[in-house]
Amino acid sequence: MFRVSSIIRQSVRCIDSLLGVRSISTSLIDISSEVQNALKFTPHRVVALESTIITHGMPYPQNLDTALAVEDIVRQEGAIPATIAIMDGRIKVGLGADQLHSLAKADRDETIKTSRRDMAYVVASGRQGGTTVAGTLLIANSVGIRIFATGGIGGVHRDVAETMDISADLIELGRCPVTVVCSGVKSILDIPRTLEYLETNGVFVSTFGCENHEFPAFYTRSSGSKAPYNFNDAIEAAKVLHVNRELGLLSGMLIGVPIPEQCALNRSEMDAAIEQALQKSKQNGIHGKEATPFILAAVSQLTKGKSLEANMALIKNNARVAAKIAVELDRLQFHQHDSGSANNTNQASETENINRTPLCIGGSVIDISLTVLEDSFEAIIICD
Repeated sequence: MFRVSSIIRQSVRCIDSLLGVRSISTSLIDISSEVQNALKFTPHRVVALESTIITHGMPYPQNLDTALAVEDIVRQEGAIPATIAIMDGRIKVGLGADQLHSLAKADRDETIKTSRRDMAYVVASGRQGGTTVAGTLLIANSVGIRIFATGGIGGVHRDVAETMDISADLIELGRCPVTVVCSGVKSILDIPRTLEYLETNGVFVSTFGCENHEFPAFYTRSSGSKAPYNFNDAIEAAKVLHVNRELGLLSGMLIGVPIPEQCALNRSEMDAAIEQALQKSKQNGIHGKEATPFILAAVSQLTKGKSLEANMALIKNNARVAAKIAVELDRLQFHQHDSGSANNTNQASETENINRTPLCIGGSVIDISLTVLEDSFEAIIICD
């Protein structure tokens, strides 16, 4: 005998299977009450936030201060933050202050940078994981979050010809219809090749507030590469996000927001620091998913903390932009729904006096028997 929740879950899985879509089982995910309520009534206002920036991207206490500040900024703009992480083998969507504090102080050697490939192991073994851009995209898409703010994404490494090191972030962006708002690709990477790889995977790329389409390079406002498109404001971005969804495109979107001018670092100085950090990484035999945290830490040391300050500033700015886009997307969706309801009412009034005989072709027999064990239950289906 199945409980109602089990029947609904199995039905959703059957539909996903028919459509060729696989989603994470809801039995593995804990969603905070704040985020759960938002996904029920205003799903487009939820902004996903990654946790690798907390567990591996910044030292304590800057990581905690930044995480709390970013969530506050998202709320101030009228959106709802949903920091995503894995704690004790449970996927968490929306963290409380105590959980953020625990994550920020966690032993980095015991906390796993969690992408798609690592997720099953981290969950099954009850470990703690900071979700990367790829990991966060996967989870956000599974629970229905459409916008995600972060510092910068991974990409094609500079020595790709030797190592074949290409970030899983790029592949996941091609798989998940989630929009990532960031300050471009981390400047320690090969940005031109990364943009080419994104194009190959069908990922829409745009700058934000850059009339010259100059794609940002994380610490600096320009990478020397151009984006094919530019959004002048949040309303324009929200319209494209909406149509991307309406077209049924299953690929994501990347919006590059340049670091605020007063916080940007000198490009030539950063290039020199990055080159030194890359050489240090090679000398120490650092590779794989350990490479980026090592290089970023080395760059921070070489710039005497300036790069860390820039990192904190740009993630806050990106969160603000993402929240504004989320609010505009919610308004757009509400307007579309309201207009659709009005049109349906008008059409019904025009045809209600016309006598028509329905014609049925084919048939379907559904025989379902179930017993409700709970005193009350509620089924929520969100169609976007």
